[in-house]
This record gives sequence, C-alpha cells and structure tokens, in this order.
Amino acid sequence: MRSKLSNNVIIPYLGIFLVIIGIINLIPLLVLMAYPKELIYGKYFLIPGILSIILGLIIKKFIPINKNRKLSVGDDALIVFLTWVLAIFISAMPFYLSDMLDFTQSIFEAVSGWTTTGLSVVDVENCPKIYLMHRSIMNFFGGVGIVLVMVSALSATFGMSLYNCEGHQDSLLPNLLKSSRLILSIYTGYVVSGVILYSAFGMPVFDAINHSIAALSTGGFGVRSDSIGAYNSFSIELVTIILMILGTTNFAAHLLLIRGKLKKFFQLGEIKFMFLILGICIPLVGFFSLNQLYGSAYMGLRRSMFELISALTTTGFSTVTYNDWNGFAIFIMIILMIIGGGAGSTAGGMKLYRVYILLRNCIWNIKRKFTSPHLVNEDYVYKPEGKVYIRDSDRKDISNYAFMYIVLYVIGVSIMLLNNYSLQDSLFEFASALGTVGLSIGITSSMAPPIILWTEILGMMFGRLEIWVIIIAVIKIFNNMRRKK
Repeated sequence: MRSKLSNNVIIPYLGIFLVIIGIINLIPLLVLMAYPKELIYGKYFLIPGILSIILGLIIKKFIPINKNRKLSVGDDALIVFLTWVLAIFISAMPFYLSDMLDFTQSIFEAVSGWTTTGLSVVDVENCPKIYLMHRSIMNFFGGVGIVLVMVSALSATFGMSLYNCEGHQDSLLPNLLKSSRLILSIYTGYVVSGVILYSAFGMPVFDAINHSIAALSTGGFGVRSDSIGAYNSFSIELVTIILMILGTTNFAAHLLLIRGKLKKFFQLGEIKFMFLILGICIPLVGFFSLNQLYGSAYMGLRRSMFELISALTTTGFSTVTYNDWNGFAIFIMIILMIIGGGAGSTAGGMKLYRVYILLRNCIWNIKRKFTSPHLVNEDYVYKPEGKVYIRDSDRKDISNYAFMYIVLYVIGVSIMLLNNYSLQDSLFEFASALGTVGLSIGITSSMAPPIILWTEILGMMFGRLEIWVIIIAVIKIFNNMRRKK
C-alpha cells in the first residue's frame, strides 16, 4: 500500500498545500489580540487549521515529492483543482463548526472568498470580527493563488505548469521564484497603501484593512451591509476605484507601472480596451439611466462610474441597490460582468484580453476583405512583454473558451429560471457568480434554495479556475478510476 502511495505523484503535492492551507486558516486568530472577547470562536479556526497542518506534515514526511518524476498530462490541473477543493472545505469549517451557517452556506461562503467573488450569505452587521477577517484573508490568498504562495514560500522546482493552471500566464522575471515573490510584494504594498488612504479619509482601521484587501483582490467582501455606500464618501469611493483597477490589471503590467514606463503601460491592448469600454459605458448609463434617478448629472455619473468599474473589474463593491435601475443600466452591468477584468490578474469574467482579441479579429477579417489575397498580414497586440503576434491556435483557444463560457452561463441562468426567478434577475445573478463579481440583485441570500447556492458555487469555481482546469481535472479523475478497474 505504501509503495502505491509513494508512486502517486499527486498526494505529495497535496501534503505541501495542506500545510499552507492550515497556516492560512490560523491567520484570523491574530484578530483576537484586538478583540479578545471573540476568543470563544478561536477553537473553530484552530481545529481545522491544526488538523490540516498535521495531515500535510505526515504526508510530506512519508510521501516526499519525487523531483525527478515529471507531472504527466492532466496531473497539474488535477493538483490545482484538488488543492482548491481542500482549501474551500477547510476554510468552510469555522462557519460550519460554530453553527453560524449550514454546510451548503459554509461551502458557499468559502468558495466566494477563495474565488474572490464576494457574494455572501453572512449577516455582516452581526458577524464577529474574526469571521469578517477570515473572509478577507480568503480574498487575499485566493486573489494571488495558493500555487503562487507555495512557489514564493518554498521554491520554483514545483513546476511552471501548476503556476499557469492557476491563472498566472505571465512571468514578471525570468526566474519563477523571483516573479512570485515580486507579485506578492507588489500586492502587499498596494494593500498597505489602501489601508493608509482609507484611514486618512475617515474609515475605521478594521474596515480599512478588510476593504483594501477585498478591493485589490477584486473580492468585494464588505463589513457593512451597504458595502462602500455605507460611508457616503467620494474620497473613499475614489480610493476603492483605484484599488479595483489595480486589482484587475495584469500582474506583469504592474512592473511597467512601478518602473515608470507609463507609455508602454497605456500602450497595452488590454488596458486601452478597458478604458475604452468604461469611457463609453459610464456616460451612457450616467446620463440615460441614472441622471434623473439620482437627481443630478454629477450623482448619476458618480454612481455610474463606481458601479460599472466594480462590475468590469469583477470586484462586487456597491454604493447603491439596483432595484430601481432601469433595464438598460442592468443590461450594461451584465455585459461588463461577462467581459470581466484583465488576464493574469485577480479578476474574473471571460477576461478583457480574450474579448479584445475577438473584437480585433473581426476587424482584421473585415480588412482582409478589402486587401489582396496575396498580401501576408501578421496580426499582433501589445502585451507586457512587448509586441505579440496572434497565431491561429490563439484564435481557436480564445474562441473555444468564449463558447464554453457562454454554454455554462446559459446552463446557470436556465437553472435559476427553473426556480421561478425572473429572466433579468437570473441573467444578472449568474453573470455575477460565473464572472466572480459579487454584485447581487437579491437572489443570493441565506434564504436562497440550496440548488441556487450550489449552482453559483459551481459557477464561481469554473470562473476562477477558467473552465479547462476543472474539465481536465474531472477527465483525469475518471481516467484514473477506469484504469484501476
């Protein structure tokens, strides 16, 4: 039996991840220093955290990673998928063990945290501070990714394939270890800056820490029932907008910003496309939908700017409810949630880069209709690494992903319609779940039926791990089961 386990390439990796997940689960205990009255909740974090670390250390000791054995096809996807499942289950235990939430709700809250979605079934106004911090910590590590944390903490010998499977397509530096540590450093620096700015504009320190993490991770977990709207401060909204845009920007693009290469940064196709979309949609929604609703052009544009940026960056913070918004404004919000944020960032959705390439591909095809068939064209876009030529295989991959995304979206919306929700509400809510956005039109709550919560759970998982990772992992599991028979 031990020989079989030793030959298993998956289990040793899971051992290391279990240790990391256990440590992450213990971090909220630091809140007890500021809020000692919440000590009674400490055991609900200690039990799953310590058990995870012990199990991980046992696996690490008796089944070490064989560095000479390479991962076979699908192993990387399976490791990442199982790691996320373990992280979600262990992080759900503090909610479940304390009877704060039932099992489905606990899993939902953990999935929403790790996938940086922000949809919630927790009553934040009456929730202990330790649980609010737990949600934000899930946002933080879910945004950068568990694999990146492992690589930066240990070494880069664990493989680029795991790193890529978690959604990190760009390496900032030639060395993977240095790249992962640089990403964490940049990410942490932004969070600290956000906390300082929020505090300077009057937000309580605890709220500032949680909102800075949630905004940068495009996670959207708030500590007030009215989200950012509870503070009624344009300065706080502006800080949140800056953090949301930074969070939805490709990690590799941040290096251009830090080095002061602003011309190259704004030359990036994805960045130009993002500002083009916002530049068109914000005035349209502000003037034609929200102008009269909020009494002035200024308030209409202010609400439009914040909510649309929150939707496109897939953050999920809000300053208002959408019950009195007209159909056009809701439609634009749905479109932006489907498009999503930047590739290689903490954001979800179909991703700006893919939609940008699909749009450019249409333009390129139209141009070819008016040029000589003998003329050779090389289509390209600007990415952080420079000019990148688009191959036919790139077009196919993007088209296939877009098709699968729409298929999943239709399935999720259909399930909500079958549960007697309206078409508009269903389109909005599942666009938010699949895009890992976190904005809600009212469907998601502690009163939602389990089938709705599980539909959103699957949507959030597919959205964060970008569909193919889960599909490949499931196929790998079935293939392994067939071989054993």
